[in-house]
Amino acid sequence: MNAVEKLWLRHLDDIGCIVCRLNGIYSPADIHHILKNGRRQSDLETIPLCPIHHRGGINNEVAVSRHPYKREFEKRYGTEEYLYDQAKRAVQGG
Repeated sequence: MNAVEKLWLRHLDDIGCIVCRLNGIYSPADIHHILKNGRRQSDLETIPLCPIHHRGGINNEVAVSRHPYKREFEKRYGTEEYLYDQAKRAVQGG
């Protein structure tokens, strides 16, 4: 991992879960690597997700986890690309 990737991951750690953030809440986050065509992307193509939104295995009226419910997760919160764009905006102070 290079210095740029480490800096990006530190910024994601600072902003917390992007789903929670978009709902006005701060939650510490895990790093989720965006998948394209079933392949994990680089450390620069990542989004911060709290344990519930990342790997919690939850699919109810309160929350949906990305794993294993990708389709429902994206229907409720937006695509990984959309959340990545939102994370970039948050990191840039927007």
